[in-house]
Amino acid sequence: MDISTILQILIVSIAATSAMTFFSYAVSASFRELYKEPVLLTFLLAQLKLELSAGTKKMLAWLIHYIIGLLFVIGYHLLWVNNILPLTVLTALLLGAISGIIGILGWVIMFKIARYKPAIDFKGYYIQLFFAHVIFGLVAAAAYYLSLTVLLLTNTYVTI
Repeated sequence: MDISTILQILIVSIAATSAMTFFSYAVSASFRELYKEPVLLTFLLAQLKLELSAGTKKMLAWLIHYIIGLLFVIGYHLLWVNNILPLTVLTALLLGAISGIIGILGWVIMFKIARYKPAIDFKGYYIQLFFAHVIFGLVAAAAYYLSLTVLLLTNTYVTI
């Protein structure tokens, strides 16, 4: 894997995770519920009794959130680059939906492991989480497609 591919995956994962997070924050504000993944991750880390400051837990929660997004994008990349799935809107929706189901299962497991029951509307949280991942999949596909176009044009017309 060359440096341009690594940068492409990083940029795509940052764009998709940021879009998903923005959606979660907007839905959270609209419904006046706590649907913010980094905030919930911070609370989960607090339940694990880690010897870390509150600020460090908050930063770690954001880092974990973006690393998980990176792992999803690496998975998408492998599916697209190996022609297992085409890079289309339909497959972006499918990957987002599958990611949403994985995300919901992940949160259910994390809440059980940490024995943490936040005062949230779980049904509402999981519904918004599903749609947040659909947005993640769509933005990941769009950013990936755009970055492929830029890479192809750059490799064709720019020589160093």
